[in-house]
Amino acid sequence: MPIRAVISDFGGVLTTPLLDSFSAFQDETGISGATLGRAMRRIAERDGAHPLFELEKGNLTEPAFLAQVSEALEPELGHRPEMHRFKEIYFRALKPNEPMIEQMRALRERGYRMALLTNNVREWEPYWRSMVPVDDIFEVVVDSGFVGMRKPQPEIYELTLERLGDGIAAADCLFVDDLEVNIDAARTLGMTAVHFRASEQAIGEIESALGG
Repeated sequence: MPIRAVISDFGGVLTTPLLDSFSAFQDETGISGATLGRAMRRIAERDGAHPLFELEKGNLTEPAFLAQVSEALEPELGHRPEMHRFKEIYFRALKPNEPMIEQMRALRERGYRMALLTNNVREWEPYWRSMVPVDDIFEVVVDSGFVGMRKPQPEIYELTLERLGDGIAAADCLFVDDLEVNIDAARTLGMTAVHFRASEQAIGEIESALGG
């Protein structure tokens, strides 16, 4: 069955690696990714829900998330760190991935239906949308922060198919993401999937999957 639609992730595919942004936060604050991870796990164990996942589903506001993380970091750091500049540092380090953006634009021009499916933060929408010509390329945008679910939940993939409409099913879609867990979920639903590791690799695999 030929591919009719392409569904792309945002961060780490249409941008530089997200790890770069977390590294920038570590460099500026001295708080490592491992330390942040431990703090969030402590919150998850206490509350029964991972705070980052709750943030990305819109169940937790950005200020509430940062306050929780700051409090959870205090026992390890010996003080309660200021987290209010997290977004500023994160986006300053994040850059558009021009080869992948141009690939997606070219696919739109070739007639493929185009959707963007992103795990993101509701308050961050103006920042990430300003980085990429989203509406010029993608006719459908599904942002976890506004729909109450996130990848790899199958429901968010199914919502994306529903919004594409036109009878498009999972088997009609090519899905591109940088996280293997999200790729696995897409394949389980019946989508063709490309695990993004680098632009040249991903573009080659996309073209191969599309028969180009």
